[in-house]
Amino acid sequence: MMHSYFSEFYKKSKAERTKALLDAGVISKEDLLFLSKNPHLNDQLADHMIENQLTQYALPLGVALNFLVDDKNYIVPMVTEEPSVIAAASSAAKLIAKANGFKTHLTQRKMIGQVALKNVPDVSFALRELNLHKDAILKKANDAHPSIVKRGGGADELEFRSILETDHSPHFLVVHIHVHVLEAMGANIVNTMMEAVSFYLETLTKGTALMSILSNYATECLATATCQIPVDLLDRGSYKGEEVRDLIIEASQFAYVDPYRATTHNKGIMNGVDAVVLATGNDWRAIEAGAHAYAAKSGQYRSLSHWVKAGNGDLKGSLTLPLPVGYVGGSIGIHPTAQFSQRLLSVKNAKELESVIVSVGLAQNFAALRALVTEGIQKGHMGLHAKSLAISAGASGSDIELVATELKKSTHMNLETASKILSSIYP
Repeated sequence: MMHSYFSEFYKKSKAERTKALLDAGVISKEDLLFLSKNPHLNDQLADHMIENQLTQYALPLGVALNFLVDDKNYIVPMVTEEPSVIAAASSAAKLIAKANGFKTHLTQRKMIGQVALKNVPDVSFALRELNLHKDAILKKANDAHPSIVKRGGGADELEFRSILETDHSPHFLVVHIHVHVLEAMGANIVNTMMEAVSFYLETLTKGTALMSILSNYATECLATATCQIPVDLLDRGSYKGEEVRDLIIEASQFAYVDPYRATTHNKGIMNGVDAVVLATGNDWRAIEAGAHAYAAKSGQYRSLSHWVKAGNGDLKGSLTLPLPVGYVGGSIGIHPTAQFSQRLLSVKNAKELESVIVSVGLAQNFAALRALVTEGIQKGHMGLHAKSLAISAGASGSDIELVATELKKSTHMNLETASKILSSIYP
């Protein structure tokens, strides 16, 4: 029933799109009013969020449709400046929804804090002391942030890593503390705990703490999305489903073995991931850093996603990412559009948000690979880019669509051609 409200959604005007979301029960009347005001941060709030604030830098927020994740439908807010990202995600999600959608699996939501110790005189002695005093270390960490413990979170595990001296660095003894951060991203929680245990670790090891800080390589907070697509859904133009399946698998294999391709392959995944992370007020830089570190966990930078042939001949895809996103805390609680995105998305906690984000990443990857191995990436991308070229050429109002339509028919879709088309309308 909801699908009828979103038929040819991309052809609707902004007013028609927001009305469709209201009629479908995705947003409230209050949200409709909020959107009608072209919301932005007030100057006082913006000035308190960063230093030396001058103005605001706007990016479009749109919605990706058709996402079926763990048997629940989602309308997904995405913030991006790149044409075709939202269209590609929506198209891929629509096809995958016909194949029962995305299924996700999440690990525990733990962040890792590090205390790096140098000048440790006797590493064997230090490791014995650390192991003997594990409970005391964890207690000191939790005493530094009792509120998270009261809510059922806190530090519960220790690891010790000895990094050998090299020609370029001294020996480091690194203490990792794993912290359940619950609904927050957890940076402030973990940093507070690490600084609180730093002196005690120095006392135990006789070393010197170089730094105490969380790691954005969140290997204890992983999200995995999978999907399985029958070949009869993969037919595309003159390409049969079996051929598309096999070409996507080969493209995935190429990205696994070649870091030059893997970099662009993973950038395409992050097109979708970053857009949702940004829309929900989360730290996209932390997510990017962790994802690319995870891509290099084998010692070579590789593709984050994998596509294989299932036992019954279907195309099976999977994507695993470190996804330490927050549902509360940071700018999430004060940024009005981030709060709107949460209401629109209708997730109940950080784990559910992780499931949606990793599914968007896999959808984005499927859309890109399918395009690359069939008609090529530029056909769809440049078609959507036509409006941007029209605006750059000076078109406004209804002329934008007129110029874009003619531009799509041209042999050379570029700014020069757009300018000539606009000149022909107003000689």
